[in-house]
Amino acid sequence: MSIWWSLHLRREAASVPLARRLLLGTMETAGVDPDVSYELSVALTEACANAVEHGGGGGSRDPGGAPSEAYRVTAYLDGETCRIEVADSGPGFPGSAVPAVPSEEAEHGRGLRLIEELADHVQFGNRSGRGGAVVSFDKILKWRDSPSLLMA
Repeated sequence: MSIWWSLHLRREAASVPLARRLLLGTMETAGVDPDVSYELSVALTEACANAVEHGGGGGSRDPGGAPSEAYRVTAYLDGETCRIEVADSGPGFPGSAVPAVPSEEAEHGRGLRLIEELADHVQFGNRSGRGGAVVSFDKILKWRDSPSLLMA
C-alpha cells in the first residue's frame, strides 16, 4: 500500500493537532500498529511545533511578496516505511545544518532529540535557495492483525 499527503499550514499553534490527527487517521486506516502510530505522531508534533515557533522571518515570501507565514508537512506511507517531512521558511539551522544535541537541562532543542529517539532515521537540513529548515524522519512500520479499511 502506498499513501501520501501534503499540507500547507499556517504557522499557528492550532495547525499542529490538525497535522497530528491527519497522520493518526491515515495510520489507523492503513492498519499500522498503534504504538508505532503514536511514536510517529509525537515526532510530527515536535517537528510542527518547531516550525510554528521558529519557521518565520526567513527569506521566503508568499505570492503577494509578504514573508511566508506557512510551513509544509508531507507524509509518505510506502510499503513498510513511513517518511515525514516538515519544511518551514525561517532562518534554517545555523552553521552546519546539523543541530547540536542539547543537554538534558537545555531550555530549547529537546524536541529535536525526541524526534531522533522516536524515528529510525532523521535528517536535519536547510532548504537550498529559498531559506528555511527541513526536518525529515522515517520509521519502519509494524502492522495490526487486521487493518480497518474505509470503504467509500
